[in-house]
Amino acid sequence: MESKEKIIHIALNAIPVVLMIGLIPLVSDDYLLTGAYISIMVISCLIKREKNDFLFLVFGFTVMIVSEYFFISTGVEVFNRQSLFGVMPLWLPFLWAYAFVSIKRGLVILNKDS
Repeated sequence: MESKEKIIHIALNAIPVVLMIGLIPLVSDDYLLTGAYISIMVISCLIKREKNDFLFLVFGFTVMIVSEYFFISTGVEVFNRQSLFGVMPLWLPFLWAYAFVSIKRGLVILNKDS
């Protein structure tokens, strides 16, 4: 796979994450936004499903809940939306979880034919 194709494939894999981030200022209800994120994740995985996607999704979700919780507890970062454990938005771990999948897919693309 040549470099131009790799860039296109990586950009296509990033579209769901960009869409998810773009929805943050538009949807003020954390539960509705979380539902939208789950819908985007399901649709994205139905369109293209790769080996270990679910593993990366669960790993990203779990690790980022714990990491964000401890990071926020330092006081360095504060969220106005605190629907999860009273410290962070409910949708945040879902965003991170799908970002893990997107990063994994990008690495697979970069490693093709190298």
